Amino acid sequence: MIDYDGCFSSAARTMQASAIRKMGGLGGRVSDLISFAPGFPAPELFAWEEFRDVAQSVLSGSDPSVLQYGSTRGYGPLVEALAQILSERGIAATPEEILVTTGSQQALDLTARVFIDPGSVVLVELPTYTGGITAFNNAQATLVGVGQDSDGIDLEDLDRVTVRERAAGRRIAFLYVVPNFQNPTGLLMSLEKRQRLLEWAARRNVLIIEDDPYGALYFDDVAAAGDTRPIKADDRDGRVVYLSSFSKTVAPGFRVAWVAAPTAITAKLEVAKQAADLCTGGLDQRIVYEVWKRGVLTARLPKLRSHYQEQRTVMTRALRRELGNLVSWPEPKGGFFLWAAFPERVNTDALLTRALARAVVYVAGSAFYVDGRSSNLARLAFSAPSAARIEEGVRRLAAAVREELDVSTSSVLATPGAPGRPASP
Repeated sequence: MIDYDGCFSSAARTMQASAIRKMGGLGGRVSDLISFAPGFPAPELFAWEEFRDVAQSVLSGSDPSVLQYGSTRGYGPLVEALAQILSERGIAATPEEILVTTGSQQALDLTARVFIDPGSVVLVELPTYTGGITAFNNAQATLVGVGQDSDGIDLEDLDRVTVRERAAGRRIAFLYVVPNFQNPTGLLMSLEKRQRLLEWAARRNVLIIEDDPYGALYFDDVAAAGDTRPIKADDRDGRVVYLSSFSKTVAPGFRVAWVAAPTAITAKLEVAKQAADLCTGGLDQRIVYEVWKRGVLTARLPKLRSHYQEQRTVMTRALRRELGNLVSWPEPKGGFFLWAAFPERVNTDALLTRALARAVVYVAGSAFYVDGRSSNLARLAFSAPSAARIEEGVRRLAAAVREELDVSTSSVLATPGAPGRPASP
């Protein structure tokens, strides 16, 4: 047998798989599994009938370019539409400043290729999205975490970390943030903090990669016109690279996302994309464009928001009922995720074994930290399971937590000299 280890590049040898993808592969191996792991949209909310109508029209054969190679930059009418969508979010962008990508994950990969040298520092929130961790790690970045407050990234910690890393002679490639309903915490960065972050970035001369897949999925307790305003909307220096996607609002199967950035950056990203896939699938882009053009997306957004808000409420009520004060979380005001904190003696990596035995799964908090910590935290996605499955999944998870607490308490009591038990003579 060939020893392939010697065949791989140094970059390939250090590549890391996605923790969420690993969890997603369990469905076929565990009977009746309820998964709170992947942030999948609810399939019953897909516009199936409209998709069929659009597909039939697009595939009529009247336009042979539908199934041909397309422009790397993206399908022209879709790029023009994206400029309008961005304008509605407060972002002024010309078509030359927009690049269509094959999902937001490709956008993360392209930014990694364009901005990261091996060893370059990428500043990320603690915790942060695993897809970003994977993309940046695979480009051989040094990921350095920055703490968060209840309203987003801790700016004082951000400045301390930046000064420290530069004093050590390390190049900072960029800061990566998810300001709207952050993955995994669900936190919403305040408007005041967004402004201060831009001021900080100008003062310290740092690029910002702003990832915004969830901004349109706000709940009733958010004033959408202001609270979810992208950082990019107030960027006057061209230092924010904005990423967004149709995956959460149309359907992830179409793999259509985009980047908005200064032309000097989109030109480099376009060259990197030419080496990756030449172009995003033209059929996908045309279907998404028609869905937008016909008003399907705009008409469905209120239904999406209402549904995911109800899903959140179902999960929070079930957690309170089943676990009471044994679990807490920051209330998500949009998006797909709840960041659950269990008692400190619960290690959510270890808890997974008990949870899987009860056919329920989540993503352990350790997957979202770049500093190697384990934790008592877990990301619970409420977006895809039905309300009934959420209720049942929380019941199973609560049983696993209580069992873990019983075992850990018994272990403490059985330890000589432990609190509650006299030391052996």
